[in-house]
Amino acid sequence: MTARVLRGHLFHVAGDTRLAEAAAALVSIRDGALAVDETGRIAWLGPFADLPAAYADLPVTRADFLLPGFVDTHLHYPQVHATAAYGGGQLLHWLDHCIFPTEARLADEELAARAAADFVARRIAAGTTTALVFGSAFPAAQDALFQAHAEAGLRLVSGRGVQTVGPDSARPLITGEDEALALVADEVDRWHGRDADLSQATEPSQALLQVAVVPRFALSVTRRTLRGLGELYTEARTRGVYFHTHLSENQTPDGGEVAAVRGLYEVDSYLDTYDGRFEPGSRAGGETLLGRRSVFAHAVHCTDAELARLAETQSSIAHCPTSQQFLGSGTMPWRRTTEAGVTVALGSDVGAGDRWLIPGVLNDAYKVHLSEPGAAAVALHPAELLHTGTLAGAQALDQDAHLGNFDVGKDADVVLVDLAGAPALARRLEAGAWPEDPDEADVAVLFTLLMELSENAIRSVVVKGHEVVSRPLRLFSGVLSIGRPG
Repeated sequence: MTARVLRGHLFHVAGDTRLAEAAAALVSIRDGALAVDETGRIAWLGPFADLPAAYADLPVTRADFLLPGFVDTHLHYPQVHATAAYGGGQLLHWLDHCIFPTEARLADEELAARAAADFVARRIAAGTTTALVFGSAFPAAQDALFQAHAEAGLRLVSGRGVQTVGPDSARPLITGEDEALALVADEVDRWHGRDADLSQATEPSQALLQVAVVPRFALSVTRRTLRGLGELYTEARTRGVYFHTHLSENQTPDGGEVAAVRGLYEVDSYLDTYDGRFEPGSRAGGETLLGRRSVFAHAVHCTDAELARLAETQSSIAHCPTSQQFLGSGTMPWRRTTEAGVTVALGSDVGAGDRWLIPGVLNDAYKVHLSEPGAAAVALHPAELLHTGTLAGAQALDQDAHLGNFDVGKDADVVLVDLAGAPALARRLEAGAWPEDPDEADVAVLFTLLMELSENAIRSVVVKGHEVVSRPLRLFSGVLSIGRPG
């Protein structure tokens, strides 16, 4: 690639920073610059007026704002065409009536290829440079997903959705237990650690394409499946493979997901099923699936003991406030969860989530946590919001050594914001009343930017110094006639 300079109002949370230190680590440079070298790494950052002579002759790309690439730690590829699906509310009913039938359609390889292209296009439009993606049950559909990301140059961690038991509505997605394990192992061998040219990266942990072991959730597998996945993952984790699943998303007065898992497995806690303690009475039955590269989506109804165990094992949570509202799942308790020491990153959870844009999910996070009852309520600082949507995601994915902020030496993963595409936001920022103190004003600007940013304002997306592109979305034949007479 050609070295260049990116110029604009620059925001990032610098350093190896955890949530509690985010406000102190916030960097704002109103006329800032990033010098990107030939390898796609950040060689220098600071005020444009101080640009060193070594970079003075490089081409300059201007934008109104420069933000670190957004990191989405939980969304569903086979649900790309299932957002805003009316399923009567609660999780298990919605899965039966909306999601399993939609996911089953990706057995059609042509449809799967289109879904993969649409998925990539939506990610680019939303500025999501890195994502942990729940994959399809069908190997050909997964191949299409990895291929589409390689062609675009986007970062992807994904794994086929493992289901070995389930209701009739999920039957097309279910495989035998031996077949499920074989398919996971094959996906790891073929796709983990690949770069955009599909060669094996010298350092797999820095490759664009990586693989996760992904059982849908405890109700979609058996003890035998969990035992086999534990054995497979014990070896695969040494290669940098991830583990990803759902945890304690839904609980209702008459039971729901959490009660169903505890009752089926006869365990003390939902987390026990993934921690190798899935025999009755939470007795050990296999290897743990928890660890530094294990990310659990939701964790809305975790006990204190479960949170302590997640923190102890350095496992992370993908917090999905938008989808939790959509399915009436409740609100992950922010203070209790973060104070337990668990890394909390952000997930759009498309398709229960109807927002692809991470700042839109942050908007929901701000409001739901401000509305938690009593002393649990918290007004998240703008730097904490930015941290959660960028650096915390890199930390959850154990990739913070080379992405998540603009520290010198990291890969240049950048979202370029151009307010010409969002005139209402431009007028708001131009005409609004701001604090007289410059630092306070910058914090206020960041908050408004995160709350009101739209996809129309995202001019371009850069990964490893390369601008990523996608094919435009195309209508399917006859789609506009859906629901019309004749």
